Amino acid sequence: MPQLIDAFARKFYYLRLSVTDVCNFRCTYCLPDGYRPNGNTNKSFLSPDEIRRVTRAFAELGTEKVRLTGGEPSLRRDFCEIIAAVRSHSSITTLAVTTNGYRLARDIVSWRDAGLTALNVSVDSLDARQFKAITGQDKFLQVMAGIDAAFDAGFSKVKVNTVLMRDVNDIHLDAFLDWIKPRPIQLRFIELMETGDGAELFRQRHVSGDAIRRRLLALGWELQPRGRTDGPALVFRHADYQGEIGLIMPYSKDFCASCNRLRVSATGNLHLCLFGEEGIPLRDLLDGDASLAALKLRIAGGLQMKKQTHFLHQGNSGSTRNLSFIGG
Repeated sequence: MPQLIDAFARKFYYLRLSVTDVCNFRCTYCLPDGYRPNGNTNKSFLSPDEIRRVTRAFAELGTEKVRLTGGEPSLRRDFCEIIAAVRSHSSITTLAVTTNGYRLARDIVSWRDAGLTALNVSVDSLDARQFKAITGQDKFLQVMAGIDAAFDAGFSKVKVNTVLMRDVNDIHLDAFLDWIKPRPIQLRFIELMETGDGAELFRQRHVSGDAIRRRLLALGWELQPRGRTDGPALVFRHADYQGEIGLIMPYSKDFCASCNRLRVSATGNLHLCLFGEEGIPLRDLLDGDASLAALKLRIAGGLQMKKQTHFLHQGNSGSTRNLSFIGG
């Protein structure tokens, strides 16, 4: 099978596919003023047939893992149809979703039946009041019930994403560790990243994950090997815990050296980096199966323009206004 390889010999097995930029939460680090359509409507986003075609192209280029992102992907009424469209390609062995979790308790069984294999839920605080302050929604208990429902539905592990913020949740590591001790949850602390709309929050709240890394090592947690389709997290395990800790630190040295993922936006543009410039259009090649060969050539050719690293250290977040823009 052909394999997507860039000019720096990095191999790409992982596609992050945004299916909408709409979200019903108002997280302080992403959409503090709520979702604004910016000209998009539901009809602007890729259809299930277009999603089937673009994921077929990636599958034939060696992609093994797809993550459905947003916005909030479960806001799509055809979300189960989208899951089935991606899973129609046998070489895609892992199909994950990143969700805010508000529909988990209601829908997780139908998602699993449609073919979903993995789950990430965003939970930035274990305190209901702080959760509401961060997300703008009083949904903490609903999201927690959804995580329980995922285990009941047969998921052996759930990943939980927590955006690390100074004096907000970085000071509650002990509570997070207590939470995952009896639960097979991989809790992933993600460093706050600067975006075009979030510069002030970044200056106020950014904290390096390295302090947590040092504390974990001092407590006996051990860094685990990284699989080829794994995301960017450094994963730590401890013999006394069912859960795991992941650290995603985009400002760390050589973060981009292990990059193995590409992104397609909800409107069909290929993005080579979360913090890159405007994407490479693919949608004109998604209107029929006859364009498959041309679609694969455009994807592979576009990959040769991928840069060696992002430029976050220089305060350059590219065209990324906020993290819902291309499925952060």
